[in-house]
Amino acid sequence: MAKSTIDFGELRASTKGPVVTPTDAAYDEARAVYNAMIDRRPAAVATCTTVTDVVACVRFASAHSLEVAVRGGGHNAGGLGVWDDALVIDLSGLRDVSVDPTGHTVQVGGGCTWAEVDGATVPHGMATPSGFLSSTGVGGLTLGGGIGYLTRRFGLTIDNLVSAEVVLADGSVVTASSQSQSDLYWAIRGGGGNFGVVTSFRFTCHDIGEKGTIIGGPVLYDFADTASVMRWYRELLPALPEELSGWIALITVPPAPPFPEELWGQKACAIVWCYTGAHAKADQILAPIREFGSPLLIGLGEMPFSAFQGAFDALYPAGLQWYWRADFFREISDAAIDVHVKYGSKLPTGHSTMHLYPIDGAAARVADDATAFAYREGGWAGVIVGVDPDPQNAKLITDWAKQYWKALHPTSAGGAYVNFMMDEGEDRVRASYLGNYDRLSQIKSRFDPDNFFHVNQNIAPAGR
Repeated sequence: MAKSTIDFGELRASTKGPVVTPTDAAYDEARAVYNAMIDRRPAAVATCTTVTDVVACVRFASAHSLEVAVRGGGHNAGGLGVWDDALVIDLSGLRDVSVDPTGHTVQVGGGCTWAEVDGATVPHGMATPSGFLSSTGVGGLTLGGGIGYLTRRFGLTIDNLVSAEVVLADGSVVTASSQSQSDLYWAIRGGGGNFGVVTSFRFTCHDIGEKGTIIGGPVLYDFADTASVMRWYRELLPALPEELSGWIALITVPPAPPFPEELWGQKACAIVWCYTGAHAKADQILAPIREFGSPLLIGLGEMPFSAFQGAFDALYPAGLQWYWRADFFREISDAAIDVHVKYGSKLPTGHSTMHLYPIDGAAARVADDATAFAYREGGWAGVIVGVDPDPQNAKLITDWAKQYWKALHPTSAGGAYVNFMMDEGEDRVRASYLGNYDRLSQIKSRFDPDNFFHVNQNIAPAGR
């Protein structure tokens, strides 16, 4: 059936949230995602406000042979929350957050961002592991694994997922947990959106800092010191107490406070630290950080964890052009450092950057096959992003990222964090799940045998 001939009146009548089509004034706003390089034209965007709305969307799309794209926060690197001629199931109307301070859990709607979760949990002195930007959607980050500031101490986001409510391809609703639908529970912890639409999550929360207050911030070094900083960092980080984590980056210093004006526009090597332990021990634990090298800036300070999570949101608002390339790394080798120095010196725009996020500590104590997320042996998730507000620079930032990645990839572990991947093909998806791919494919064949949910980093059903 031609998408232009589908009457969405039936869907509008069966859902509480709005259904926007190309003839509606709100269409361009409704189809937009975080990455402005993505310009797709779906058949309709349905904003779901209840689980029943999601069920209605799944059944309507199936009945009319419509592809579906599922959008939570819209941050997906490849813009997979929207698709040409598809029905976008937009979860942004599912925003309830409920904290159980006594039980140390939080129930979260599938359309929430981490700002909303942290805003509810941090006043209780608690947090659940998430990512690095509070504007990121809970759903996409969780289903891909969830690497963030708390990974070393409390594991990945999926390691703290207690249960999830999932709408399956046939429109049925199930709860996935260790006690119910255990295969599905295993698969959604890292397997992305391949198995259904998650309408709510329940997470374990942890006490952090002093009543939710952490000590963190960036330490900046002259770009000329990059090689020595990386060699020092790669040895120091795994030996640090797990209450302290830090990711390393190559950046252009933003031309805005709190950075000193004399550093604006300067290329630098940066490490962003986050200490979530007892503040009485902070001076001792942070001493190696303060004492190394000749930093341009030591920006460590006390702040609520929620504020720290949102510290880079304003620098990276929705609507920028993005091109992503990523890999996992079991080590930061000398060969890799040479590549970083070469391409870091060529950062093409002020927003373009390279980050390495640690995956060790608590995350590495989980077996590779305990969840779908396979890279548990310690190391880093790396990402190279070309970013700029101007569409005229799209080719510039894309070419730089591709060249950087091509030079760096031989030093990698092979696969990548699926949340950082563009549309890169089946071989890359397989490499990102290692020995877990075949089990994921078997589970896919059980819960989605027709590959209804395929606008994602797709895992094909076994036998197809």
